[in-house]
Amino acid sequence: MPRTALVVRHVHFEDLGAFTAPIEEQGYRIAYREAGVDDLKVVDPLAPDLLVILGGPIGAYEENRYPFVADEVAILERRLSARKPTLGICLGAQMMARALGARVYPGPAKEIGWKPVTLTAAGTTGPLRHLEGVPVLHWHGDTFDLPAGATLLASTEICVNQAFAVGSHALAFQFHPEASQHGFERWLIGHAVEIAAAGLSVAALRDGAIRFGNDTAAAGRRCLAEWLQGSP
Repeated sequence: MPRTALVVRHVHFEDLGAFTAPIEEQGYRIAYREAGVDDLKVVDPLAPDLLVILGGPIGAYEENRYPFVADEVAILERRLSARKPTLGICLGAQMMARALGARVYPGPAKEIGWKPVTLTAAGTTGPLRHLEGVPVLHWHGDTFDLPAGATLLASTEICVNQAFAVGSHALAFQFHPEASQHGFERWLIGHAVEIAAAGLSVAALRDGAIRFGNDTAAAGRRCLAEWLQGSP
């Protein structure tokens, strides 16, 4: 019987992307739940073999505006307490940090575009070593404090806490190692207002996807495959 991967998605174009292949290759059957559409209160936090919380353009502290945020944090609190395999990307990483008791808040500046992260010593000896020197996609304005008991894996100048792990069961990326050139045009359309407000160049972002997207996706797949092999 295949294992199950439950994926919570906030906007349709921020999906598993390049992470789809390694998850399926390791025997998981993927099922999406759409935040704000599907009732997350009925989700059993411990039932899926793997839980993935994806990114989105809202805050991990905005449950007064988006009530489903509280449902996701509650799911993560129970799941992480049970040490069940859990993966968070961008907003998902922020929700994981909050579920582990850390503060999530606006960062010093928006970080949008393609550039490498700087790995910590722990990052260079684990699955993230596949991402060393590889430009990855950043698309966030919030950041978080490192949760107690978590191991910092990667940083940038703007955002110190770019990735962390808790044991072998929890991995959180502030950046987007699942992003690739394929489908990136949907990001440019979906985030058009934010891009314009930040004074960024659509053409430059598109060029970054063309130049780096395939290498990012390949490195991201290797990173996730190794993590999945080592998770409980």
